[in-house]
Parts: sequence; structure tokens; C-alpha cells
Amino acid sequence: MALTGIQIFKLLPKTNCKECGVPTCLAFAMNLASGKAELDQCPYVSDEARALLAEASAPPIRPVVVGKGVRQRTVGGETMQYRHEKTFYNPTLLGVRIGSDIAADALAAKLKGLNALQFERVGLNLMPELVAVADVNGDAAAFAQVAKTVAETSEFNLVLMSDKVDVLKAGVEAAGFKRPLLYAATAENADALGELAKANNLPLAVKADSVEALMPLTEKLTGMGLKDLVIDSGAREIKQAFDDQVAIRRAALKNLNRAVGFPTITFPCEMASNLDMETLIATMFIAKYGGIVILSDFTGESLFPLLLERLNIFTDPQRPMTVTEGIYPINNPDENSPTLVTTNFALTYFIVSGEIEASKVPAWLLIKDSEGLSVMTAWAAGKFSGDDVGLFVKKCGIADKIKHTQVIIPGYAAAIAGDMEEELPGWTVTVGPREAAHLAGFLRGMKK
Repeated sequence: MALTGIQIFKLLPKTNCKECGVPTCLAFAMNLASGKAELDQCPYVSDEARALLAEASAPPIRPVVVGKGVRQRTVGGETMQYRHEKTFYNPTLLGVRIGSDIAADALAAKLKGLNALQFERVGLNLMPELVAVADVNGDAAAFAQVAKTVAETSEFNLVLMSDKVDVLKAGVEAAGFKRPLLYAATAENADALGELAKANNLPLAVKADSVEALMPLTEKLTGMGLKDLVIDSGAREIKQAFDDQVAIRRAALKNLNRAVGFPTITFPCEMASNLDMETLIATMFIAKYGGIVILSDFTGESLFPLLLERLNIFTDPQRPMTVTEGIYPINNPDENSPTLVTTNFALTYFIVSGEIEASKVPAWLLIKDSEGLSVMTAWAAGKFSGDDVGLFVKKCGIADKIKHTQVIIPGYAAAIAGDMEEELPGWTVTVGPREAAHLAGFLRGMKK
């Protein structure tokens, strides 16, 4: 069990040095116990105390690394029950299940199609991460060949699924270099599969018939020295599976129950008879609280909404997505091209830049740091005031790139025009359209 704040305090140096960011060692101990601080923040803790405090300083849900390569990801590591309390850190991994009896040419075509399912959104490349190779007939050689092909010919990482240890062992021999997740240890095979995972330093999924039945299994495996576990409560009825996800998260975070303090794996592919319903179930698990979600297939129209939901949920609500402050040339502008300025909220940037690109008018887009706020919010909060924006235009270096002295501001920030002109003597501040959708026509009109 985790240590209390007072127990942690007794192991700290008690210097009240404040180097950890809080006034006293007692306050730091309380933060450490509640998961709001990390042990490394204390520069003077002894090695002996560090070993004793390791459990208390660990996240209540253990972070587990799955895979290797460009799609290596971490699941778990969460410290909050609800996103608005702070943030969620490690996005749900999305995977597709492929049977071990698939023909070689069909597998190659499948992987090619899956790898094409990548989408750009606000400057990010959104994609699924996993292929779950499922043993369908106990043929270890066929299972190993499919795993080997996926590992060697695609960027996907793997989940190796079988209830037979010899089949999983063959899969590990063929694709162990990709650090696959082994699925799944049960009461019947926990010893053998635990040894296989330990010997190869691989993450291991644990499956039982209920949350209560999971706990002795995870305690047994952690007692064997295994730490990187992923858990499956075994529920395949939607309501029970949802209840289990909430119960596991609550037990780990609120009750500090280390026996269920691991990321979960869920299988919409085993809960529905068609992909549309699987996708609906997957949306539920992305929100509450699946670490890994496995579907029977991916299509663009089903996958894209899941990727967007995941992006929204795992974007820190207290830290909006931003782009770097600076000068962005669009459509190869020259010294006579118009100059526009807006905030560094990522969505604002990509909408505005997209409209400028669509206009075919070469232009300079100046991005002012507004702490990730949109134009209206930044103006209301004093982060996009005339003085500040004018000073930014003066110092950003755009004057060295253009011959004219005209800058276009968003219509929603029309009120800052006067202050900007005071800060920029000799410049003309033009108020652009309020809506980005009208920007292309506005620029083409200026060009004429």
C-alpha cells in the first residue's frame, strides 16, 4: 500500500529548503502522497529513503511502454479521475485485430490499407498504433509468421493474443524485438506466461472474470518481479465493461489500490457484430477509461472520429494547443505581399493559414503569442492588446521583409486598431473580416 503523508515526511531530510517548490517538507510530503509531486523534486533525499518512497512517489496507475519504434507509446500513468481536474497524459492506443490464419497476400494488402489511415489535424499526424495478432487455430508457426510480417513490414506495434504459451513463445521469438504486449495471463497460465514476459522484458496483459478476480493475479505477477502489466476485467457486456473501467480507475486513484493500478485493455471487437457498433463502444472506452482499445477493423469514416475524440480528451484543458510565435510565409510571399496578424492558438492558426492558402494570395502571417487563446478570448484577457500587438509587429522582423507599412488584424479585435497605430507610427492598421471563412475573398479583393 502507498505511504501516508506523515510516513513520507518521516523519511524526508526536514530541511525546509523550499527547493522543491513548496515551503516545508511536510507540504512536500503531502503533495507526494496525493500524487501532486515527484520524488525527484527533492534534491536532498537519501538513497535509503528514495527506495522506501518509490511506491509512494509512483503514479497510482503505472505507466507501461508498449512497442518500439516510431509508434512506441506509453499507456497508464494517469493521476486524475476527471480530465477537468488537471489533465490526462497518455492517450488511448487504438489497435485492429488480425487472425493468424490470414493469407500472406491478404495480410500485405491489409497492412498497406491500415498504414494509409493517417490524418493531419492542427499540425499533428493522427494514426492508430497497434495490430493485435490473434491465434485462431493453435498453429504456432502460422501465428509467428503473421507476427513477424507485421513487425518487419509495418510501423505498427503488436499485441500477441493466445491462451497457449507455446504459441505466444513462437510469436515472441519472431517479433520480440518490437516489444509486443502479451495477451493474456490467466489463473491457469500465469506462472508460465509470467516467466515468458519476465525473461523477454515484455509487458503482459492479465485477464480474469471480474475486477475482484484480477487482484490476486496482479499481486502474484508483481510478486514474480513483473511491473509492466495491463489488465482486462473480462467483461464483454457493454454496461458491465463500462462499470469495470470506472471501478478500476476509482480504486486505483481514490483508494490507492495498487493491485488494479494498471492501464486497461478493452475489446469492442468482442462486444458487437458490426464495425459501426464497435466504433460507438470504442468512443465510450476512449472517454472512460480504456488504455488500449482493439477493434475488428479500421475504415476512414470510423477511425477518424475516434482519433479526433482522443485528441480532444487528451489535450490539456489548461494548456491550449499552440504554435510558435513568429513569421509564417504562405503562398511564397514577396516584399509587396499583405501582412496579417493573429493569435497562436493552434486551431486559429490552421484555420487562418488554410484560408490564406485557399485564396492563392501570397501573404505573411504573423503569429503573436497569446498563451494559446483565441482572438476574442485573448483580446478580452488583455493578451492581444493594441500596445502588445503593435510592439510585436515592430520587433518581429517583418519590416525587413516588406516595403509597405500595412498590417491586417482580425475583425474580432477591431478595437485594438487605434492603440496599434499609436505604437506603430506611419503604419496603416486594416481591420479584416470577423470570420476566417471570409478571409479568402477579402484578400482577393485587396489584390484587385
